[in-house]
Amino acid sequence: MKLGIVGLPNVGKTTLFNALTNADAESASYPYSTLSANVGVVQVPDRRLDYLTAMHSPKKTTPATIEFVDIAGLARGASRGEGLGNKFLSYIRMTDAIIHVVRCFDDPDIAHVEGGADPARDIEIVDLELILADVDMVQRRIEKSRKAAKGDKKYIHEAELFERLLKHLDGGAPARSMDVTAEEYDVVRTSELISLKPVIYVANMGEKEFSSPDRESNAYCRAVMDHAEREGSRALAICAKTEQEIAGLPDEDKALFLADLGIEESGLNRLIRQSYSLLGLISFLTTGSDEVRAWTVNAGTKAPRAAGKIHSDIERGFIRAEIVSFDDLESAGSMAAAKEHGKVRLEGKEYVMRDGDVVNFRFNV
Repeated sequence: MKLGIVGLPNVGKTTLFNALTNADAESASYPYSTLSANVGVVQVPDRRLDYLTAMHSPKKTTPATIEFVDIAGLARGASRGEGLGNKFLSYIRMTDAIIHVVRCFDDPDIAHVEGGADPARDIEIVDLELILADVDMVQRRIEKSRKAAKGDKKYIHEAELFERLLKHLDGGAPARSMDVTAEEYDVVRTSELISLKPVIYVANMGEKEFSSPDRESNAYCRAVMDHAEREGSRALAICAKTEQEIAGLPDEDKALFLADLGIEESGLNRLIRQSYSLLGLISFLTTGSDEVRAWTVNAGTKAPRAAGKIHSDIERGFIRAEIVSFDDLESAGSMAAAKEHGKVRLEGKEYVMRDGDVVNFRFNV
């Protein structure tokens, strides 16, 4: 999974990136301190892997990973080459989803390119620049489809679809909000449109506001949450500065820090959970003396396709999947006890994988 971090300059994008990835990318109180895209890979925290590792003492443990891409701030006119943002829009086109960081704090020492925080306005500016960047892509696609239609009539519908999409974008709405059929969506998604990607809005709050028990009633934060709700997107409140402090603590101190804030889990964990849910992803687990590993697949994936995630030969020669849910395994205390209690099942080719399945694939090639 690859997630792109966008937002206006000085909203806390790079601070959040550093907190997520334990990187040391430059962040400053002036615009455009990010001059090149920052890329970092994060291991997905999963207590189930920790449990299985303790059970099997494998030679190695391999968690699922997420790649984060932090680009320069997108100012007004970025789609026309203003500022530095246009240079990095291509990075965002290659991501699976967008994390849109919105400034929800006032600080006279940190410049705001629009003069002051206004979440609704700031979201609109960035959204518009992403839409305008897509307009150019759609116009080129229409031209290509029209030319192709002269030799093959099947491209007429494609040209009409993208003309409809262009009208939608010209109205200031993102591609993801256009009403399309499943077949039409499959065509539109081939165009790598930025505004088609699902979004998680991150309300980046100040330390004082975030430490308040009624943080989400904060007017700035509420504006972000309301926008996301109207759009059908996800949103969560984070203090990037606090997250960066938490990231630098020893593991035993992190829980105490979070407890003092009245938070059950870090922003990283919450963001990862939201990302998995947003993209319809689940994780299944494989165990053994050599390796304990988490594998990420789309929800609805059947057992043979999941086996192919490990190796194409396993999918090709799939016979059965020996499966126990992690909860049942943990409750039993061992694989032998789980089998004894009838919790281990043999599933065939039509079995749809579930999050937390602990699997041993049987195959023959």
